[in-house]
Amino acid sequence: MTKEDKSSIQVEAAVFRRLLDHLSDNNDVQNIDLMNLAGFCRNCLSKWYVAASSEIGEEIDYEEAREYIYKMPYSKWKDKHQKVASEEQLKNFQSKS
Repeated sequence: MTKEDKSSIQVEAAVFRRLLDHLSDNNDVQNIDLMNLAGFCRNCLSKWYVAASSEIGEEIDYEEAREYIYKMPYSKWKDKHQKVASEEQLKNFQSKS
């Protein structure tokens, strides 16, 4: 691995951690809002985390990945932060499916 590769990995890792911190600091942003606006959500990040781990030979299950992404067990995050989706949010989501 070259020095440039190593630096790139370190920068990418730092950006990812910053994204997770930002999402954690903005728990009022619902997953359905993220899906509607950006096409991905915290659960998608969790799935990508599982897949990327598997690609390098590390096994992590989905619930462990979600706890890493949400910075707490998903059930706790859901109880504390998740709101019922509005009709408008659901229509918007369904129109993209």
